Amino acid sequence: MGHPVSKQPQVQVLLLGLDNAGKSTLLYKMKHKASVTTVPTIGFNVATLEARKNRKNFNVTLWDVGGQRKMREHWPNYYQNTAALVFVLDASDRGRLEEARRELEKAMRSDQLRGCPLILLANKQDASGALTVTELKDKFHMRKMCSGRDWFVQPCSASTGFGVEEAYRRVVQMVRLPSEDVKDNIKETVLYLRSNTRQ
Repeated sequence: MGHPVSKQPQVQVLLLGLDNAGKSTLLYKMKHKASVTTVPTIGFNVATLEARKNRKNFNVTLWDVGGQRKMREHWPNYYQNTAALVFVLDASDRGRLEEARRELEKAMRSDQLRGCPLILLANKQDASGALTVTELKDKFHMRKMCSGRDWFVQPCSASTGFGVEEAYRRVVQMVRLPSEDVKDNIKETVLYLRSNTRQ
């Protein structure tokens, strides 16, 4: 007779970004702590990692969705139930910065991602001319774009491993666990009922 499997809470984290930003390389670095040579993602890659927050164990399912132009129209299909959005950026590719900013802004406007925490990964910091975190915050107008949500910009290099562990820790710290959403809904309902019964 088998042992019952303990069902750990599960959260979904979405990895988005333009093609060649390094999403798949980051995913495999987080999962296997090794550099893996990747090919452009047609469709998606998925990996599940274990995490711990507030003395609770849970699983993080990372969805790495292809960033080619024809794939981006499918991004909204993955928005539902996203507990955090990780947007990966090639910080050394200044020529595509505006394109990346437009795509991120479009995703942020989705109702399904309203209030969803954002971690902007400034990847390829090992490449010459990579933009700094401060430069990216300014160029992406992060404070304005992310008003009403938690956000953070993390420098990293998927190929060398620099900042990757910190990036994953940041995701775990910022992700909203299902129980937190329930608590917030209860609090909102109580506040709503109190304010309406006083009238």
